[in-house]
Amino acid sequence: MTEPTLPPEASLASPDLSMDPALARDRRYMQAALDEARLAEAAGEVPVGAVVVWNDTIIARGHNLPIRSVDPSAHAEMQALRAAARVIGNYRMPECELYVTLEPCVMCSGAILHARIRHVVFGATDPKTGAAGSVLNLFEQAQLNHQTTIAGGVMADACSRLLKDFFGGRRRAQKAAQKAAQEAVQEAAQAAGASDAPACAHCAAAAPVASTGTDTDPSQNPDA
Repeated sequence: MTEPTLPPEASLASPDLSMDPALARDRRYMQAALDEARLAEAAGEVPVGAVVVWNDTIIARGHNLPIRSVDPSAHAEMQALRAAARVIGNYRMPECELYVTLEPCVMCSGAILHARIRHVVFGATDPKTGAAGSVLNLFEQAQLNHQTTIAGGVMADACSRLLKDFFGGRRRAQKAAQKAAQEAVQEAAQAAGASDAPACAHCAAAAPVASTGTDTDPSQNPDA
């Protein structure tokens, strides 16, 4: 593979010497992927980040951008793979490793295999769409013409916490918005009711009774 012109981010800080060297190395690069995930979060995207490593150097970075780019394929892994291919000048990267904060999906796993990536390390598992062991494992298919080794669980707690905090915050924001909308509707209804109030008690006795909502079909309530 031709030696590429490397980006300015040549290397990261030295690992903790008290830790197993292989684990320290994996954590160092996963931390860089987490930095990318936080960029996705700041952009309003699901916080997933990835880096591509060659010869112990990060040559490409990527984070989720499908919303902003209006591109369903703009996952962190895809972004990093595209950037790495441009750096190397080849879409095949058999000497490279990819670190990603979340287990790759089917699309990203396929791209990783097509790129001939040597090794993949991921953080959190994805029980809904993970294609590296959670839902299925594309990387253990012996029929494929390339085999990529894979390891998961590196800094899994930090990767999972970032995702949980993001989705938890989004749910809280949605609930707050729904509550504010409901209160606005109630205030408008109260204001309309006050303006339509009858002028005397005799008229009030003949006024229609407002529905309590007890006869609502529960099947129409999404929270039922």
